[in-house]
Amino acid sequence: SCISFSPTIATMTTSALALGALVLSAACNTGTPFAFTPPASHKSVISARGRPDVSTATCEQSAPSLHMSAVDEATNTLTVAPIKSLDGTVTLPGSKSLSNRCLLLAALSDGATKVENLLESDDIRYMLEALDQMQVPVERDPKDPTTVTVTGQAGPINSPLGDDETCELFLGNAGTAMRPLAAALCMGKGKFVLDGVPRMRERPIADLIDGLKQLGADVSCVEETGCPPVTINANGLKGGKVSILRSNIFFYDICLCSVWNMTLSIMLYGYMSMAQTFNINSSLCIFTGLH
Repeated sequence: SCISFSPTIATMTTSALALGALVLSAACNTGTPFAFTPPASHKSVISARGRPDVSTATCEQSAPSLHMSAVDEATNTLTVAPIKSLDGTVTLPGSKSLSNRCLLLAALSDGATKVENLLESDDIRYMLEALDQMQVPVERDPKDPTTVTVTGQAGPINSPLGDDETCELFLGNAGTAMRPLAAALCMGKGKFVLDGVPRMRERPIADLIDGLKQLGADVSCVEETGCPPVTINANGLKGGKVSILRSNIFFYDICLCSVWNMTLSIMLYGYMSMAQTFNINSSLCIFTGLH
């Protein structure tokens, strides 16, 4: 028999669980192989992008080296033979949330910022394309696709188009690009529409829009659904007090609005697991000079 792992969709969480199951099988000396069975409909989703680098890992098993059989097309199963031990170094890919937050903070900062270990994913690609479209200088490292150097605007990002033109940003299904950009662009000047794939139009953003309106932003989403597209007529923000209901997802996006000459008082209502979110976001903000 074998340990069968069958996720419903291939994601970073799936990869982490699969790696954990592999380590578990390493400690199992019963001769039971581990089988990872991705659903057939998602076979094309599984790729090397964002995969942990295990090239430096070594192991000991009954065979001379770690052995993975070829994928059994009939059962869509990849079997890993049991091993006695697993030792080495695993380089984890960057977080998509932290990657996009760092990119946007770098774009708002003064001077050049080198950002390393970016996750190679659609979310980061859409954020980089948006920065390119808004004419924020981003230099790619030709030898390392996970490293870029961003020349900051020393303040809010304004539309590169004329007063009567609308800058339309397509962000796919990248929530980590949609949310912070919606907040950051309210600080500058110009007309923007942020949109994405049909699935993006099903992802609620109304609480963030409400918070931005409390700060004086002229911003809206689809009233009936509370989802994108997001329409922004940016003319700066006034600061002040803002209340956030139910979700901690928008906490960082609201904090982002204070990076440029503005004081905020944020009140949180409802049950939220804030500790990890607050620690990550406050560390980023302190690193960039926000208090």
